[in-house]
Amino acid sequence: MSSLSWQEFVSKGELDQQLADFIAQTLSEAIAARGQAGIAVSGGRTPAGMFKALRVKELDWSKVIITLADERWVAPDHADSNERLTRENLLQDKAASATFISQVSSAQTAHEGQATIEARLAALPAPLDVLILGMGDDGHTASLFPKAAELEFACASTARCAAVTPPAAPHQRITLTLPTLAAARSVIVHITGESKKALLQEALLEQKTETELFPIRRVLNQCNGLKQVFWAA
Repeated sequence: MSSLSWQEFVSKGELDQQLADFIAQTLSEAIAARGQAGIAVSGGRTPAGMFKALRVKELDWSKVIITLADERWVAPDHADSNERLTRENLLQDKAASATFISQVSSAQTAHEGQATIEARLAALPAPLDVLILGMGDDGHTASLFPKAAELEFACASTARCAAVTPPAAPHQRITLTLPTLAAARSVIVHITGESKKALLQEALLEQKTETELFPIRRVLNQCNGLKQVFWAA
């Protein structure tokens, strides 16, 4: 595993601003180098402040393609929808001109809709220029959940995405596969709080077989690009 650097901040507000600056710079460099930029973001409460800082940054947002690291199989206006949070917090102001690739369809289940989402994701630059990952209290990242029936498929698949049924969390999911995540040029683990810091440090020190490792560790093990943790208490 290539080295993982830690960026620690005294406040969540400072973290949000510094991470937004880093993402904007990285996306701008990608556009200059390749004519477009691709970023996958995560849902939940943690990124909302960063999204609001990022959406006012000066860059050519019309050349940015945004998708999610994972999505719950719910309507885009559902309270639990990552797309809803992304549209409300990121796809505003200057970032309103970015292209967003949704990861839900009208199919009844994530498994039935996976092929449609896979086809949509063909428009996503590969590899991703930036990947923002969160981490759950069980060490999951994206929707790579420990003990999920589809975990090993999603960790090995050559497809861009996979359908996953979490063992305990609600809603079926679509997740970017581990190879898609790990190929990103720049991977950022965005977490806050002492408990998440301790869990990530535990995950990084685990001495287990690959399939027994926390999913966050499995992703980081395979990343060859720039890897950073952005953390604040």
